[in-house]
Amino acid sequence: MPADRKEIVTGQVSIVAEDPIAAGRSAAETVTTAGGRIDNRTESPENDETTASSSLTARIPADELDATVDAIRNLGEVTSLSVTRDDVTMQYQDLDARISALQASVDRLRALIAAASNTADLIEAESALSSRQGELDSLVSQKNYLADQIDLSTLTIDFASEKGVDPATPSNFWDAVVSGWHSSTAAVGGGVLLIGAALPWLAVLVAIAAAVYGLVRLRRRSRS
Repeated sequence: MPADRKEIVTGQVSIVAEDPIAAGRSAAETVTTAGGRIDNRTESPENDETTASSSLTARIPADELDATVDAIRNLGEVTSLSVTRDDVTMQYQDLDARISALQASVDRLRALIAAASNTADLIEAESALSSRQGELDSLVSQKNYLADQIDLSTLTIDFASEKGVDPATPSNFWDAVVSGWHSSTAAVGGGVLLIGAALPWLAVLVAIAAAVYGLVRLRRRSRS
C-alpha cells in the first residue's frame, strides 16, 4: 500500500478445531506476539446441549495482518475467511486540512488576546478562542480514532468444535426411553385431536343416515 494511502482493514475467519478453547488461546498468543491486542474474548465449554466454542476480536498491526492470519489458519480447518479494505484517504486528508486551519486560527486568537488593549476586545477574542479550541479538540480526537483504525486492523476469529451434538439423537438408554415416551404421547395426542375434529362430522352423518332410514320405512309402509 502506498505511504499516502490510508485503509481500514477488517476481517473475519471461522475455523473448526478439535479443541476450540485451546485454539482460541493459541490465536490470542499469536496476536500478542505480532504486537496486537485482544479487545473481546469469549469461551464456551462443551455441555449436554452445545459444543465447545471460542471467539476473539483482535486488533493487529496492519503490516502484520497477513502473516498473523496465515498462522491462525494452521490452528484448524478454515470454513470461511473474509477481508474488507475501506479506503479512508480522503477523509484522513480532510481532517488534516481542517485541523491545520483551526490550529492557525487558534494561534492568531491567542496572539490577539496577548495584544488586546481593552476588555471588550479581550472578551471577544477569548470567546472565539474557546469555540475554535473546542472544534480543534474534536477534530483531533476524530483523527486519532481514525489513525487507530488504520494502524490496527480488526479481525474477528471464531473457533467451533468439529464434532456436533444432534439434539434429536438420544445420548444414552434413559434418554432413548424418554424420547420414545414423548413420541408415543405425541402420537396418541394427535389421534385424540383427530377424533375430536371428526366428531361433529360424524354426528351430521348419523343424522343424515337416520333421516334416510326413516324415509325408506315410510315408503315401505305406504306401499303395504
